[in-house]
Amino acid sequence: MSTFRDMSVGDIAVVTNVSGSGQLRKRMLDLGLTRGAKVELIRIAPLGDPIEIQLRGFRLTVRKVEAEIVELDIIHRAKEAKE
Repeated sequence: MSTFRDMSVGDIAVVTNVSGSGQLRKRMLDLGLTRGAKVELIRIAPLGDPIEIQLRGFRLTVRKVEAEIVELDIIHRAKEAKE
């Protein structure tokens, strides 16, 4: 499985799992990062943290620590589409 670390700006993925337990996992689920949700990586901060994603019609900024627990299936790579 992939994570946001494996994505580039413009890539689109589907959430397959949110691992971990406790408050961090609950927060991610409450924000809408649930199984089957389609996400697009919009922007990465210059130092790599935080990242901005588009999810269910709104934009969300998450830290690396939060993003690492979300497992994804990348369905569209932005670089492949340009070539």
